[in-house]
Amino acid sequence: MSISRREFMQMMAVAGIAGFLSPRFAQAAGKSAEDFYEIPDYGNVTLLHFTDSHAQLNPVYWREPDTNIGVGSAIGRPPHLTGEHFLKFYHEMAGTQDAYAFDCLDYTELAQKYGKMGGFAHLTSLIKRYREERKDRTLLLDAGDTWQGSATSLWTKGADMVGAQNIMGVDAMVGHWEFTYGQARVKELVEKHLKAEFLAQNVNDSTWGDLVFKPYTIREVSGRKIAIIGQAFPYTPIANPRYMIPDWTFGIKQDHMQKMVDECRHKHAADLVVLLSHNGADVDMKMAANVKGIDIILGGHTHDIMGPRPVKIGNTLVINTSTNGKILARFDLDVGKGRLKGYRFHYMPVFSNMIKPDEEMAAYIQKVRAPYEKKLSEPLAVTESLLYRRDNFNGTFDQLLVQALMEEMDAEAAFSPGFRWGYAKLPGETITFDDVMGQTAITYPQVTINEYTGETIKMIMEDVGDNLFNKDPYYQQGGDMIRVGNIQYVMDPNKKIGHRIKELHVGGKPISMKKKYKVAGWAAVSRPVEGKPVWDVFADWLRKQKHVRVDKVDVPRLVGVKDNPGIAFPKEYGL
Repeated sequence: MSISRREFMQMMAVAGIAGFLSPRFAQAAGKSAEDFYEIPDYGNVTLLHFTDSHAQLNPVYWREPDTNIGVGSAIGRPPHLTGEHFLKFYHEMAGTQDAYAFDCLDYTELAQKYGKMGGFAHLTSLIKRYREERKDRTLLLDAGDTWQGSATSLWTKGADMVGAQNIMGVDAMVGHWEFTYGQARVKELVEKHLKAEFLAQNVNDSTWGDLVFKPYTIREVSGRKIAIIGQAFPYTPIANPRYMIPDWTFGIKQDHMQKMVDECRHKHAADLVVLLSHNGADVDMKMAANVKGIDIILGGHTHDIMGPRPVKIGNTLVINTSTNGKILARFDLDVGKGRLKGYRFHYMPVFSNMIKPDEEMAAYIQKVRAPYEKKLSEPLAVTESLLYRRDNFNGTFDQLLVQALMEEMDAEAAFSPGFRWGYAKLPGETITFDDVMGQTAITYPQVTINEYTGETIKMIMEDVGDNLFNKDPYYQQGGDMIRVGNIQYVMDPNKKIGHRIKELHVGGKPISMKKKYKVAGWAAVSRPVEGKPVWDVFADWLRKQKHVRVDKVDVPRLVGVKDNPGIAFPKEYGL
């Protein structure tokens, strides 16, 4: 009997209810773990896509957000669905492997049952299998944020991840955090070490306006011309330090994108046009509506789950593929002369305990980490509760971080960036120095102490809130709300900038607009600053604690979003 992966997943759901772990059930059903990833042959072109791995070479736990609020036209539309709303929309069953991979409900219990996800050795094994099965019909596309997010990527200035991409066989990639190594280092890696093509139609020389990188590439697959256009993160010089890339300009550059699409279609007679994007999901969907002629957008940046089926905007299929290598997206395409005739889409969770790691990649990972292993493996503290970062307003890992900043720096309040990278730790696990770096590894890590007036505190929070909740996606710069320590507030995401933050308090007392408050923070983007790196501050604090626990995170009381399907646990927000 031959069954599809979806049919097999449905069988797995039944097994999950019965209490079986997936590999055991696969064996009982006469299916090996490899058969779990079996996909029927279709079409003449296959696109494999991953994004936002944030330099995590080894498998990790990654909890999807319980709060991912959509505003305006994004309300109730992927990716702004969480909890039961997500499961209902995609017809998924709670407690199954898919539910664990795609959603936040019962996360600790399901993580203990189904295990870690991702890992470059496991991902590579799956990719090599599909390339062997599809022969010369496959392209592997990386939507960026690959070179940043771990200690080894920071200390090797991205070299460890470039080596991994080369082994994996990435055909093309785009960038965002890659640029925080500085423009000289990016050019060095791209021109001397990276085998993949680094594409960007929206990065220009600030003096002459010339494109810094190739805007697109044309690949011939099965006798069809496949155009891949690159889009770097448009707001890199705003979200990250401008001084690291002083000679380059960025932007959405929609008109130039249309020009590139038309050029691929008419000058090169492309049969399929693919946008490899680091815009973020909502920006991609607006671009899909405004730019004509794009068949598929393979996106990144916002770490969103947008499966198990793509979103269709006009004639364009849009997908985003989470983070940390936990999802491999696969499009099998029937590409005709000048048009896409049909497709099959597969959104595959990479369950590490079900995939034999690729030997070449496993050996490489061991080699590249070996010089740092002693430092990385240092135990700092044991967590007694689930630690995670990804959420619109706060995560338990960030709660610990702001507490550490306040206590170590003797501050009455703290800010921490709403970064979306940073993996999870389960109750009972030891937090190592490696884990701390997995939350903090950036090239501008200095901790600062600032004397902010109440007026400035509100202005900072309003500005970040607008980046997240502006109803026009082209004004959303990505990331989540700034994390706060000892600051309480009410928020209405539907209001305009200057009016979202209400009833602002510090230490439980109403804020005074003119009074100055001592606020600790890190990751200043305006200029280079002096200070202790945040990972040392955090690690020092954890060593003193020995055991940590977070039972409640500091989140705002929300108004104006009752029944919003992007909120899984409304009671936590006073709804």
